[in-house]
Amino acid sequence: MAKEIQFRGKELDELSSMSIKEFSQLLASRERRKINRGFTEAEKRLIEKVKKKDFVKTHCRDMIVLPVFVGKKLGIYNGKEFVSIQVTSEMLGHRLGEFVPTRKQVKHNSPGIGATKSTAHASVK
Repeated sequence: MAKEIQFRGKELDELSSMSIKEFSQLLASRERRKINRGFTEAEKRLIEKVKKKDFVKTHCRDMIVLPVFVGKKLGIYNGKEFVSIQVTSEMLGHRLGEFVPTRKQVKHNSPGIGATKSTAHASVK
């Protein structure tokens, strides 16, 4: 038996039939306030493109994941390239930028030349 996917007690088909204002009542206060203030022109264009296409590239990292986005593939810009993600129902109410980090994780290695006393006078050749 497949697990029923719910967001705040509502199933996905119920959420997709809701208007954006009704959906905003289920969100946390910060996301609700952003929706009530209205979307920017770029965010409005993104919503329209997502309704028409299956894959859309975007720079709108602060866009809230809406029920319209579920099941679609988005290319989100991380400052260097577009990282492709598949939007799932667990992402509802979060920001797109949360799923694509802008910085790489630091992986420290051995110290470079001149970093220790023993390599301070080593030749660089």
